[in-house]
Amino acid sequence: MKLKIAKILFISYITTSAFLHACVVSDTGGVGVIEKMCYSCVLPIKIGGIPVSVGPMVDYTIPIPGPLCECPAPPPIFVRIGIPISFFEPNRLIEIVSDAYCYPLMGFSLGSSGTLGGQKNSGSSSKHTFAQAHYIIFPAYSIMQIFTDVLCVEMTEVDIGYVTEIDPLWNNDELGAFISPEALLFGNPVTNLACVADSVSAGVGFPLDPLFWCMGSWGNTYPLSGHKPTGDSYIQDTAGIAAKLIYKLQRELILWQSWGPLGLCSPVPAPIWTKTAYRLQIISPVPHFIAVTPGQTGLEWDYGKNVPMQFDNFGYLLFKKKDCCAF
Repeated sequence: MKLKIAKILFISYITTSAFLHACVVSDTGGVGVIEKMCYSCVLPIKIGGIPVSVGPMVDYTIPIPGPLCECPAPPPIFVRIGIPISFFEPNRLIEIVSDAYCYPLMGFSLGSSGTLGGQKNSGSSSKHTFAQAHYIIFPAYSIMQIFTDVLCVEMTEVDIGYVTEIDPLWNNDELGAFISPEALLFGNPVTNLACVADSVSAGVGFPLDPLFWCMGSWGNTYPLSGHKPTGDSYIQDTAGIAAKLIYKLQRELILWQSWGPLGLCSPVPAPIWTKTAYRLQIISPVPHFIAVTPGQTGLEWDYGKNVPMQFDNFGYLLFKKKDCCAF
């Protein structure tokens, strides 16, 4: 009898805890991100096309040719001459959550909606993962007040840039096809065979940009929604959903290209994403000491990141390649 009562009390405790604490948030908010950030992941830094500081990750984006650059300017100058500077800037957060309106990195919750919550279905009939995503403007250098004298660093305030709970294109694959009609060509088993090469290349930190429909070991980028086939690692699945959000925001012209010769003078719209221009570092609930490139196998970084009783809410810090012509 005592054993049966103990079981009932234990089940009640677990059920109550899950109900009351489904959204586990950070008590430090964005300050915790600064503490856990991979500072060496901004490297390499290049000035005039010459690396002045090399880090643990290699930059595979198109280099800026020449030691000088020029950008248009208002009259009577018309043209400004400068020096190209390039680095990876940590300026965005991406939250992948199973509990709708839960902001684990920012330290608050707006309540939950069961109809919009995430799910992981590993049944034999339909194996898929779904999660909501939040895109948060988080200019780390501006917050820390460092490099503020460098014109290339983004100077803005922390803000919520995009939430998928109110986006019908994210919650429905058919509606999402309106912004990605090419999914009919690339979201099939035949084109997925090409992703084998991308998976091997991404495993060493070099995703293949021409194969834009592939996310290496993370699967296919299409559809551009919160759904993806369930893989062997749930953490890897959430990283894949974060990558799909990056591509989706580029397609919707919310996230602009700030790298390469085209983005040297000012950001430009780019509806097709460039995988080598991004790095993702898992920050919450368990941070990894270094960022990874899109598609990099989870065998190298996702061990021990899915903590029990954290209810599948994760946070990533996004490093974006920045090329600029400094005057």
